[in-house]
Amino acid sequence: MIEEKKQEEKKEEVQEETEEKVEKVEEKKEEAKEEEPVEVPTKFKKLVEEIEKMSVLDLAELVKILEKKFGVSAAPQMMAAPAVAAGGGAAPADEKSSFNVVLTGIGEKKIETIKAVRDVTQKGLKDSKDLVDAVASGEQMIKENVKKEEAEEIKKKFEAAGAKVELK
Repeated sequence: MIEEKKQEEKKEEVQEETEEKVEKVEEKKEEAKEEEPVEVPTKFKKLVEEIEKMSVLDLAELVKILEKKFGVSAAPQMMAAPAVAAGGGAAPADEKSSFNVVLTGIGEKKIETIKAVRDVTQKGLKDSKDLVDAVASGEQMIKENVKKEEAEEIKKKFEAAGAKVELK
């Protein structure tokens, strides 16, 4: 009975992962349709044509296989923000023109915060959730080098969701 529950939980986890990957692939397909056409080199034309014919579920399965085979992840990696030297900055009279938006706390409305991250970063659900969960171990960069107006707008979105954000 316990093993059956574990197997069922595992099936649910796999189903959720597959659904998230399917969602990511669908988002990428939509983005690709909106962007200007990509010129495919002749050596890859046949491969690209075969991939275009595949269903979303087949593509999600292919991604899993490639991740296992090559030991890589299809998820985008978050880059650390460059450190600013102390005391070497601009004079206090100079006003900053670009800011980094940093999530420092998620508040009580975790789902609303995840939605805000998704909206601002255009990341998938899993990536947004992972970023919000990572705030427990330290502040997380949401967006880098944004203009003051946009940074203030982003900050308002997160504060409306109950999250704490700093502009650096």
